[in-house]
Amino acid sequence: MDAQPFVRGCVFTGTSSVPYPRADPVDTRIPRDTWQTAQLPVTVRLELVGEAEAVDIAYVTHTDDLGYRGDGAGRAFSLWRGGKLVDEQKADVGEGRVRLALGGWPGDERAIVYLPEGMRPTLRSLSGLGGRIEPAPADQPRWIAYGDSVAEGWVASGPALAWPAIAGREYGLDVANMGYAGAARGEIASAEQIANVDADVISITHGTNCWTRAPHSVDMMRAAVGAFIDVVRQGHAETPIIVASPVLRPDAETTPNRLGATLQDLRRAMEEAASERDVTLIPGADLISPDDLADGIHPGDEGHRILADVIGSDVAKAAGS
Repeated sequence: MDAQPFVRGCVFTGTSSVPYPRADPVDTRIPRDTWQTAQLPVTVRLELVGEAEAVDIAYVTHTDDLGYRGDGAGRAFSLWRGGKLVDEQKADVGEGRVRLALGGWPGDERAIVYLPEGMRPTLRSLSGLGGRIEPAPADQPRWIAYGDSVAEGWVASGPALAWPAIAGREYGLDVANMGYAGAARGEIASAEQIANVDADVISITHGTNCWTRAPHSVDMMRAAVGAFIDVVRQGHAETPIIVASPVLRPDAETTPNRLGATLQDLRRAMEEAASERDVTLIPGADLISPDDLADGIHPGDEGHRILADVIGSDVAKAAGS
């Protein structure tokens, strides 16, 4: 059967070359680096129910070059059910088919299949073996998770272990991941895209790329964060918004960028702008420790687990989940 009814986490209409975009492909205003990473189906997944013994998935992948994330970007399809990893099978480059056991759970227990997202898969079809499968009910609160490489999942050991994936799975949220590695500097185009999609809760967790990737001064950061939140609010007057400032980055904390701002300065500016608005603010500096940074910049699995527990719990509470 057609895979599309089973797809979750994709709120924009796909194209022939980018079937599961995480930014609006017709919006030519977004930066090139944002669109580059938005083409990866990060946290896009299949969700199904049924009493089948296994699910067969036909697919095509387009690359095995996973870049900086390496294997953490995914080289396998993994099926989770009841909060547990039930089965995982390696993906091939090009056309392939994978069979994943459903684990004998009751038929109404939601099964979630995470993709080898770095391989840029296109899903062709699904079929149940030894019983029925059908799309899981589309009844979970929709969560739009805007952020940078940390939200995208760098450098968790697999797509299912990025903090938005963990939180979505554990709190029953339909997460759409708008985390853009190396990008996500609070551009107004992204704020307008968020304003134009349905959401029950929104999180905003960018900031570190405003230190050197596209250097911001303190005044620029304060104004940009305020404007971003205000534009999102234009489309979501009553929707709960969670703002988390950047997590610890030791090389940036006290090092000025070319406009004289340290990450500490930018974090403080973001928190000041958020505190003046109707949002829930989570200060990010003390959420994880240096020991939780796998490469000195990005959290490893334990760091992502902590972020899922702290930020995810506030998101779930705001969504009423």
